[in-house]
Amino acid sequence: MAIENLLNETKKRMQKSEDSLQRELNRIRAGVANASLLDGINVDYYGAPTPLNQLATISTPEPRMLMITPYDKSSLGEIDKAIQMSDIGIPPTNDGNVIRLTIPALTQERRQELVKLVGRDLEDGKIAVRNIRRDAMDEVKKAEKNNELTKDDVRNYEDDIQKLTDASVKNMETIAENKESEILNV
Repeated sequence: MAIENLLNETKKRMQKSEDSLQRELNRIRAGVANASLLDGINVDYYGAPTPLNQLATISTPEPRMLMITPYDKSSLGEIDKAIQMSDIGIPPTNDGNVIRLTIPALTQERRQELVKLVGRDLEDGKIAVRNIRRDAMDEVKKAEKNNELTKDDVRNYEDDIQKLTDASVKNMETIAENKESEILNV
């Protein structure tokens, strides 16, 4: 990797880690209906695993209800089965036309468990960012060893990499704080 592109590449990789954290936290249900709760559910549609959101419209007619309307009514049974087999833990209600998922209200104990889950996901995200920082620092040290950079350049690059890391961690903490308040204040 050319040393000029190092900071841009590092920033992109850290942004991907932030996006990954956001996706993970969106899958944690906070007692309110959110279509992203169904992300990652694949339905066996004519022998091919197909994402649920490609087979049906997902809407929220009420704050604690998801309604899944399949484009093809013949896939209703397979969608129902895929939701039951998933790890979301909400039994679907199938009326022959649509599937409804009623999100149960969370107990205070369950909210605390979800906050711990958010904290774990945040820590995983921070570890990923620190690993990216380590890789970038190794590249800078390798360039110094090959006499491509002076000691001052190395120090400047290391400072820039640390600033990127700090900003990324701060963004992740903000994302996690928002999710925690969503969980605790529903």
